[in-house]
Amino acid sequence: MTTQQQRGEAFRALHQRDGLFILPNPWDAGSAKMLAHLGFEALASTSAGLAFSLGRRDAEGTVSREEALANARAIIEATPLPVAADLENGYGDEPEDCAETIRLAAACGLVGGSIEDASGRPDTPIYPLELAVERVRAAVRAARALPFHFTLAARAENLLHGRNDLDDTIRRLVAFAEAGADVLYAPGLKTRAEIAAVVSAVAPRPVNVLVGSPALELNLAELAGLGVKRVSVGSSLARVAYGAFFHAAEALAGSGDLQPMGEAIPFERINQLFRG
Repeated sequence: MTTQQQRGEAFRALHQRDGLFILPNPWDAGSAKMLAHLGFEALASTSAGLAFSLGRRDAEGTVSREEALANARAIIEATPLPVAADLENGYGDEPEDCAETIRLAAACGLVGGSIEDASGRPDTPIYPLELAVERVRAAVRAARALPFHFTLAARAENLLHGRNDLDDTIRRLVAFAEAGADVLYAPGLKTRAEIAAVVSAVAPRPVNVLVGSPALELNLAELAGLGVKRVSVGSSLARVAYGAFFHAAEALAGSGDLQPMGEAIPFERINQLFRG
Protein backbone atom coordinates (compact mmCIF):
# COMPACT_ATOMS: atom_id res chain seq x y z
CA MET A 1 0.00 0.00 0.00
CA THR A 2 1.48 3.31 -1.06
CA THR A 3 -1.36 5.78 -1.57
CA GLN A 4 -3.62 7.22 1.09
CA GLN A 5 -6.64 5.94 -0.81
CA GLN A 6 -5.24 2.39 -0.73
CA ARG A 7 -4.51 2.63 2.96
CA GLY A 8 -7.99 4.00 3.62
CA GLU A 9 -9.63 1.14 1.75
CA ALA A 10 -7.44 -1.43 3.49
CA PHE A 11 -8.38 0.00 6.88
CA ARG A 12 -12.09 -0.01 6.03
CA ALA A 13 -11.81 -3.63 4.85
CA LEU A 14 -10.44 -4.71 8.23
CA HIS A 15 -13.67 -3.48 9.82
CA GLN A 16 -15.83 -5.27 7.26
CA ARG A 17 -14.32 -8.75 7.27
CA ASP A 18 -15.28 -11.51 9.68
CA GLY A 19 -13.65 -11.72 13.06
CA LEU A 20 -11.69 -9.45 15.36
CA PHE A 21 -8.52 -7.57 14.49
CA ILE A 22 -5.89 -6.00 16.74
CA LEU A 23 -5.02 -2.33 16.32
CA PRO A 24 -1.83 -1.84 18.38
CA ASN A 25 -0.63 1.58 19.46
CA PRO A 26 2.95 2.65 18.72
CA TRP A 27 4.21 5.91 20.17
CA ASP A 28 7.01 6.65 17.69
CA ALA A 29 8.49 5.50 14.38
CA GLY A 30 10.65 2.81 15.98
CA SER A 31 7.80 1.13 17.82
CA ALA A 32 5.71 1.36 14.62
CA LYS A 33 8.38 -0.46 12.63
CA MET A 34 8.59 -3.20 15.24
CA LEU A 35 4.82 -3.73 15.19
CA ALA A 36 4.78 -3.85 11.39
CA HIS A 37 7.56 -6.45 11.50
CA LEU A 38 5.36 -8.63 13.71
CA GLY A 39 2.61 -8.69 11.08
CA PHE A 40 -0.01 -6.32 12.45
CA GLU A 41 -2.22 -4.99 9.67
CA ALA A 42 -2.85 -1.43 10.89
CA LEU A 43 -1.64 0.92 13.61
CA ALA A 44 -3.06 3.71 15.76
CA SER A 45 -1.25 6.38 17.72
CA THR A 46 -1.60 6.74 21.49
CA SER A 47 -2.00 10.15 23.10
CA ALA A 48 -0.73 8.85 26.44
CA GLY A 49 2.27 7.11 24.90
CA LEU A 50 3.18 10.31 23.08
CA ALA A 51 2.75 12.42 26.21
CA PHE A 52 5.00 10.09 28.21
CA SER A 53 7.65 10.16 25.48
CA LEU A 54 7.66 13.95 25.77
CA GLY A 55 7.94 13.81 29.56
CA ARG A 56 4.40 15.11 30.07
CA ARG A 57 1.22 13.98 31.78
CA ASP A 58 -1.65 12.62 29.71
CA ALA A 59 -5.26 13.84 29.62
CA GLU A 60 -4.39 17.36 30.74
CA GLY A 61 -4.06 19.10 27.37
CA THR A 62 -0.27 19.12 27.53
CA VAL A 63 0.23 17.93 23.94
CA SER A 64 -0.84 20.23 21.12
CA ARG A 65 -2.63 19.23 17.95
CA GLU A 66 0.49 20.11 15.99
CA GLU A 67 2.64 17.81 18.14
CA ALA A 68 0.12 14.97 17.91
CA LEU A 69 -0.09 15.21 14.13
CA ALA A 70 3.70 15.41 13.78
CA ASN A 71 3.92 12.20 15.82
CA ALA A 72 1.24 10.60 13.64
CA ARG A 73 3.15 11.61 10.51
CA ALA A 74 6.33 9.96 11.82
CA ILE A 75 4.38 6.74 12.42
CA ILE A 76 2.77 6.92 8.97
CA GLU A 77 6.13 7.38 7.26
CA ALA A 78 7.70 4.47 9.17
CA THR A 79 5.60 1.72 7.55
CA PRO A 80 3.22 1.12 4.62
CA LEU A 81 0.37 0.23 7.01
CA PRO A 82 -2.87 2.19 7.47
CA VAL A 83 -2.61 4.48 10.49
CA ALA A 84 -5.37 5.98 12.62
CA ALA A 85 -4.82 8.49 15.39
CA ASP A 86 -6.03 9.27 18.86
CA LEU A 87 -7.29 12.79 18.17
CA GLU A 88 -8.44 13.30 21.76
CA ASN A 89 -11.38 15.73 21.93
CA GLY A 90 -10.61 17.27 18.54
CA TYR A 91 -8.43 19.89 20.26
CA GLY A 92 -11.31 22.25 20.92
CA ASP A 93 -14.83 22.42 22.30
CA GLU A 94 -16.71 23.44 19.18
CA PRO A 95 -17.92 21.13 16.40
CA GLU A 96 -15.82 23.06 13.89
CA ASP A 97 -12.71 22.31 15.95
CA CYS A 98 -13.41 18.60 15.45
CA ALA A 99 -14.01 19.09 11.73
CA GLU A 100 -10.76 21.02 11.30
CA THR A 101 -8.85 18.34 13.21
CA ILE A 102 -10.18 15.68 10.83
CA ARG A 103 -9.13 17.76 7.82
CA LEU A 104 -5.64 18.28 9.26
CA ALA A 105 -5.39 14.60 10.18
CA ALA A 106 -6.17 13.64 6.59
CA ALA A 107 -3.64 16.16 5.29
CA CYS A 108 -0.85 14.51 7.29
CA GLY A 109 -1.64 11.07 5.87
CA LEU A 110 -3.96 9.49 8.44
CA VAL A 111 -6.83 7.27 7.27
CA GLY A 112 -8.67 7.11 10.57
CA GLY A 113 -9.02 8.77 13.92
CA SER A 114 -11.11 9.05 17.06
CA ILE A 115 -12.98 11.96 18.60
CA GLU A 116 -13.95 11.72 22.27
CA ASP A 117 -16.59 13.44 24.37
CA ALA A 118 -14.20 14.36 27.22
CA SER A 119 -13.81 18.11 27.69
CA GLY A 120 -10.46 18.07 29.50
CA ARG A 121 -11.95 20.13 32.36
CA PRO A 122 -12.01 18.54 35.84
CA ASP A 123 -15.22 20.33 36.85
CA THR A 124 -17.21 19.21 33.78
CA PRO A 125 -15.22 16.32 32.29
CA ILE A 126 -17.84 15.14 29.76
CA TYR A 127 -19.58 17.30 27.16
CA PRO A 128 -23.39 17.49 27.31
CA LEU A 129 -24.94 14.90 25.00
CA GLU A 130 -26.32 17.36 22.46
CA LEU A 131 -22.94 19.09 22.03
CA ALA A 132 -21.10 15.74 21.97
CA VAL A 133 -23.33 14.55 19.11
CA GLU A 134 -22.89 17.78 17.16
CA ARG A 135 -19.13 17.42 17.48
CA VAL A 136 -19.26 13.88 16.08
CA ARG A 137 -21.62 14.99 13.31
CA ALA A 138 -19.21 17.76 12.29
CA ALA A 139 -16.29 15.30 12.27
CA VAL A 140 -18.32 12.90 10.11
CA ARG A 141 -19.12 15.64 7.60
CA ALA A 142 -15.44 16.54 7.35
CA ALA A 143 -14.46 12.88 6.91
CA ARG A 144 -17.08 12.26 4.22
CA ALA A 145 -15.86 15.27 2.25
CA LEU A 146 -12.41 13.71 1.84
CA PRO A 147 -11.40 12.03 -1.45
CA PHE A 148 -10.68 8.70 0.33
CA HIS A 149 -12.31 6.68 3.09
CA PHE A 150 -11.48 8.02 6.55
CA THR A 151 -12.66 5.70 9.35
CA LEU A 152 -14.02 7.79 12.21
CA ALA A 153 -14.33 6.34 15.71
CA ALA A 154 -16.46 8.13 18.30
CA ARG A 155 -15.53 7.64 21.94
CA ALA A 156 -17.72 7.88 25.06
CA GLU A 157 -15.37 8.61 27.96
CA ASN A 158 -17.68 8.29 30.98
CA LEU A 159 -15.93 5.24 32.43
CA LEU A 160 -12.51 6.90 32.41
CA HIS A 161 -13.81 9.87 34.39
CA GLY A 162 -15.60 8.20 37.28
CA ARG A 163 -19.03 8.30 35.63
CA ASN A 164 -19.92 4.62 35.87
CA ASP A 165 -23.22 5.02 34.07
CA LEU A 166 -23.45 2.30 31.43
CA ASP A 167 -26.91 3.44 30.31
CA ASP A 168 -25.64 6.94 29.54
CA THR A 169 -22.53 5.53 27.87
CA ILE A 170 -24.69 3.37 25.59
CA ARG A 171 -27.05 6.28 24.94
CA ARG A 172 -24.08 8.32 23.76
CA LEU A 173 -22.65 5.56 21.59
CA VAL A 174 -26.00 4.98 19.91
CA ALA A 175 -26.33 8.72 19.24
CA PHE A 176 -22.79 8.81 17.82
CA ALA A 177 -23.64 5.89 15.53
CA GLU A 178 -26.76 7.69 14.34
CA ALA A 179 -24.60 10.77 13.69
CA GLY A 180 -22.52 8.68 11.28
CA ALA A 181 -19.52 7.41 13.25
CA ASP A 182 -17.95 4.33 11.67
CA VAL A 183 -16.71 2.75 14.92
CA LEU A 184 -17.93 3.07 18.50
CA TYR A 185 -15.60 2.99 21.48
CA ALA A 186 -16.10 3.26 25.24
CA PRO A 187 -12.73 2.84 27.01
CA GLY A 188 -13.08 1.18 30.40
CA LEU A 189 -15.56 -1.59 29.62
CA LYS A 190 -14.60 -4.58 31.77
CA THR A 191 -17.28 -7.26 31.93
CA ARG A 192 -18.94 -9.62 29.49
CA ALA A 193 -22.33 -8.04 30.21
CA GLU A 194 -21.09 -4.48 29.59
CA ILE A 195 -19.38 -5.35 26.33
CA ALA A 196 -22.27 -7.46 25.07
CA ALA A 197 -24.70 -4.63 25.82
CA VAL A 198 -22.61 -2.11 23.86
CA VAL A 199 -22.13 -4.44 20.86
CA SER A 200 -25.87 -5.16 20.74
CA ALA A 201 -26.90 -1.51 21.13
CA VAL A 202 -24.86 -0.16 18.21
CA ALA A 203 -25.05 -3.19 15.88
CA PRO A 204 -24.18 -3.52 13.06
CA ARG A 205 -21.56 -0.78 13.60
CA PRO A 206 -18.19 -2.16 14.73
CA VAL A 207 -17.08 -1.75 18.34
CA ASN A 208 -13.53 -1.12 19.61
CA VAL A 209 -12.58 -2.43 23.06
CA LEU A 210 -9.52 -1.33 25.02
CA VAL A 211 -7.46 -4.30 26.23
CA GLY A 212 -4.38 -4.55 28.43
CA SER A 213 -5.97 -3.74 31.78
CA PRO A 214 -5.99 -6.51 34.41
CA ALA A 215 -9.58 -5.46 35.17
CA LEU A 216 -10.80 -6.71 31.79
CA GLU A 217 -12.42 -10.08 32.35
CA LEU A 218 -12.22 -11.48 28.81
CA ASN A 219 -9.50 -12.66 26.44
CA LEU A 220 -9.38 -11.98 22.71
CA ALA A 221 -11.25 -15.13 21.73
CA GLU A 222 -14.05 -14.28 24.14
CA LEU A 223 -14.22 -10.71 22.87
CA ALA A 224 -14.48 -12.00 19.31
CA GLY A 225 -17.27 -14.32 20.40
CA LEU A 226 -19.21 -11.31 21.71
CA GLY A 227 -18.94 -9.62 18.32
CA VAL A 228 -16.19 -7.12 19.12
CA LYS A 229 -14.57 -6.10 15.84
CA ARG A 230 -11.45 -4.24 16.96
CA VAL A 231 -9.24 -4.12 20.03
CA SER A 232 -6.60 -1.52 20.85
CA VAL A 233 -4.09 -1.38 23.68
CA GLY A 234 -3.84 2.35 24.38
CA SER A 235 -0.68 3.19 26.30
CA SER A 236 -0.07 -0.39 27.47
CA LEU A 237 2.81 -1.21 25.13
CA ALA A 238 4.45 2.14 25.87
CA ARG A 239 4.12 1.48 29.59
CA VAL A 240 5.58 -2.01 29.18
CA ALA A 241 8.59 -0.47 27.44
CA TYR A 242 8.98 2.35 29.97
CA GLY A 243 8.42 -0.10 32.82
CA ALA A 244 11.32 -2.29 31.69
CA PHE A 245 13.51 0.80 31.23
CA PHE A 246 12.63 2.13 34.69
CA HIS A 247 13.21 -1.24 36.34
CA ALA A 248 16.69 -1.55 34.81
CA ALA A 249 17.61 2.07 35.56
CA GLU A 250 16.28 1.80 39.11
CA ALA A 251 18.44 -1.26 39.75
CA LEU A 252 21.47 0.50 38.30
CA ALA A 253 20.90 3.64 40.37
CA GLY A 254 20.09 1.75 43.55
CA SER A 255 22.36 -1.25 44.12
CA GLY A 256 24.33 -1.07 40.89
CA ASP A 257 22.65 -4.29 39.75
CA LEU A 258 23.39 -4.91 36.06
CA GLN A 259 21.17 -7.99 35.75
CA PRO A 260 18.01 -6.27 34.39
CA MET A 261 19.96 -4.77 31.50
CA GLY A 262 20.85 -8.29 30.45
CA GLU A 263 17.19 -8.77 29.53
CA ALA A 264 17.41 -6.19 26.73
CA ILE A 265 16.66 -7.17 23.16
CA PRO A 266 20.00 -8.00 21.52
CA PHE A 267 21.62 -5.13 19.60
CA GLU A 268 21.84 -7.06 16.33
CA ARG A 269 18.20 -8.08 16.48
CA ILE A 270 16.81 -4.59 17.01
CA ASN A 271 19.27 -3.12 14.53
CA GLN A 272 18.08 -5.63 11.93
CA LEU A 273 14.44 -4.65 12.54
CA PHE A 274 15.23 -1.11 11.44
CA ARG A 275 16.99 -2.09 8.23
CA GLY A 276 15.49 -0.37 5.18
